[in-house]
Amino acid sequence: MRVFVTGASGHIGSALVPELLEAGHQVVGLARSDSSAAALEAAGAEVRRGDLDDLDGLREAAGAAEGVIHLAFKHDLMGAGDYAGAAAADFAAIQALAAPLDGTGKPLVTTSGTLMLAFASITGRPGTEADFASGGPRVDAENFVVGLAERGVRSSIVRLPPIVHSSLDHHGFAHILIGIARQSGVSGYVADGANRWPAVHTLDAARVYRLAVEGAPAGSRLHGVADEGIPFRDIAAAIGRGAGVPTASVSPSDAAERFAFLGAFVGVDNPTSSEETRKLLGWQPEHPGLIDDLDNGHYFGQA
Repeated sequence: MRVFVTGASGHIGSALVPELLEAGHQVVGLARSDSSAAALEAAGAEVRRGDLDDLDGLREAAGAAEGVIHLAFKHDLMGAGDYAGAAAADFAAIQALAAPLDGTGKPLVTTSGTLMLAFASITGRPGTEADFASGGPRVDAENFVVGLAERGVRSSIVRLPPIVHSSLDHHGFAHILIGIARQSGVSGYVADGANRWPAVHTLDAARVYRLAVEGAPAGSRLHGVADEGIPFRDIAAAIGRGAGVPTASVSPSDAAERFAFLGAFVGVDNPTSSEETRKLLGWQPEHPGLIDDLDNGHYFGQA
């Protein structure tokens, strides 16, 4: 299959491209810089120059492919506090990628997050693939992708946990939390830190995307989750051990100041099941869990 991948040189893309190539697929990766283009060429992929704002280019590239995987997201906007703007740009890119796939039966795999389940008001149990919210930033794009099944697109959405971890991760939430701990001298958690976050290793996440583009049924919601829910205080403790700083509680009223744009999320309870995804795709995580990966030390050898 000839697969067009956005975000192909990024964190998960750098694992997905080899995963696809080793499975016998051709890969065309979107690159917005010379360094990204060079990395894709070195990996054995074909390069398509452009970015998420080039909607005509996205439509053209998707139309020439036999399958599309959308990983790219404007993380710089989100980090600057414009999450709504980043989500709007993502939705526009998804609509552009989907347009030439109408009625073709070709696969489109896009990305969302398990934190979106917080909008679904789930209490007392882990969120499942069947759970969804009616609307909101990034939720609207997720629901649009699922609805593409009615338009003859083999669409699926992969919900990723807030922490996707490995030595390939250079800018994710784990690094942000480590940076905050180092800067403040304390690795914090909100209130008693009993709220839970799911996690997955990058290589396991990449395999979910490959299996999805190969065979996920139209309209699928998938969970790329290995650790179902780790108490946030345990994550903070592992970061404290690695960074050499104490661990302490932060009041909910101080979370926004301490954690910046992550302040709205660090206290969220987000346990998430991937049982149905494992059954549907025959997927089984094989790589270390988050706490073991943090204790491995590679996150703390990078300044």
